Amino acid sequence: MHPTGRTGRGGRWRGLLARRTARSGRGRDGGSAAIEAAIVAPAVVALILVAVAAGRVQTAGGTVEAAARSAARTASLERGGRAAMEAAAKKAAADAMRQQGVHCKKSDTEVKPGAIRNQGVDWETVEVTVTCEVYLADLIGGPNVLPKTLTGRFVSVVDRYRGP
Repeated sequence: MHPTGRTGRGGRWRGLLARRTARSGRGRDGGSAAIEAAIVAPAVVALILVAVAAGRVQTAGGTVEAAARSAARTASLERGGRAAMEAAAKKAAADAMRQQGVHCKKSDTEVKPGAIRNQGVDWETVEVTVTCEVYLADLIGGPNVLPKTLTGRFVSVVDRYRGP
């Protein structure tokens, strides 16, 4: 025996470590962490993909709203009558969505002239509704399934000083 109380080649300490490992249970559960990771990892990845898809749909919805605002303002400044207002609004809406990378499978831009009365003054208005059908595949990749219809609406007061 060694003067410090050890046996040759760490026999006493090796036995102590072996008993401690056996009591803690680490020796018996060697592969369970890998199995748990294999079960939990796909669920975590799916949750992340759902969050990304929801964010992309929200962003595309905001783009459609911005396109409706842009189209209504452009139509309110147009001078050539209702046909010219519709053409300008459709072009402005399409340009706004193209610039933001939203590609509609089906889209519609509806222009409705109207009027409001505020504090005894009649104001001519133009209301633009933009409808865009997108597939989630266009937003996040994958197969073309699950169409989502996004709608934006905005009313703008027609500029009185736009000229004839």
